[in-house]
Amino acid sequence: MLVFAVVLLTGAGFRFARFFRAGGSSDGLAYFYDVSERKLFVASRTLVPPIRGINDDELDGLRAVVISTSGDVKDKAGQKIAYLEKYSPELKQQLEAMQSGQEGATPSGGRINRGAAQSFTFVRRLNEETWYPVNSAEAEKIMTEWQAPGPDGKTPIVCAP
Repeated sequence: MLVFAVVLLTGAGFRFARFFRAGGSSDGLAYFYDVSERKLFVASRTLVPPIRGINDDELDGLRAVVISTSGDVKDKAGQKIAYLEKYSPELKQQLEAMQSGQEGATPSGGRINRGAAQSFTFVRRLNEETWYPVNSAEAEKIMTEWQAPGPDGKTPIVCAP
């Protein structure tokens, strides 16, 4: 099980490493979006969304991939949310158990394997309600469409807090 945890977290780390490298964050923080408040906030990158938002105990904080359309990560006016990400309750529970070292608490029959984990990870655009599993064609489109150069020919880059 430890091998599964390392592989899953390493895969997620590689997926997000390219994003955070561009933004230059070295302090372990990530952007999250509070759905009810409609505001970005910063929290630990290790938190598994959905997390508690900024205004109450609701789990309405979603990981936000924030991009800079100007190519300058310090230009707040050029920043926008490319997409939001969350995990199913089952995968969230399993990932949090692994992080806390209590992975044995989940019965082996109830564990989500590495191959199936992508079906339990979801993305959506900011102003849409439908969530798509990351292994779907629509999710792939959502996760890559922000990479197209803008009218000025600049390719957006991912920002980190």
